[in-house]
Amino acid sequence: MQAWVEVRSSACDTWLYWGPSMSSLLNHQQSARWTAAVDTAQTRAYGLRRKAATVAAGALAVFMGYHVVFGQNGLTAYEHKRQETRALKLQVQELQRENDRLGGHVARLKVDPAAIEHQAREELHYTRPGEVIVALPNEPKTQREPNASKP
Repeated sequence: MQAWVEVRSSACDTWLYWGPSMSSLLNHQQSARWTAAVDTAQTRAYGLRRKAATVAAGALAVFMGYHVVFGQNGLTAYEHKRQETRALKLQVQELQRENDRLGGHVARLKVDPAAIEHQAREELHYTRPGEVIVALPNEPKTQREPNASKP
């Protein structure tokens, strides 16, 4: 609302101007303060939200990094599987060599009568007429003396 307003700048100077009344000026100043306070609160809230979002993003990144390294299908599990694969490949190679050796042994048994005789003598303890088999006892396991380990 506009009206003639008397403004005193000092004890002697008084002047009038046409414009908003003092109450509307005071209301405007109060609303300006209120707006500044709200703007400050909004700025603080924005800053806090931004910090919270940064912390949340950092926590998410740490969690994802941990999961990538130590998770169910992480790098440690991958390395464990690679070691297991290497061990299994070595075992397959060893079994393949044994299979080849046994295959050669079977082939010899099919065609070589001397190999058949040797196998029969070893496993079934067969002998030729006039031969004598001497069986030696197994070596006894040596027992440690109980006082030998004490000082």
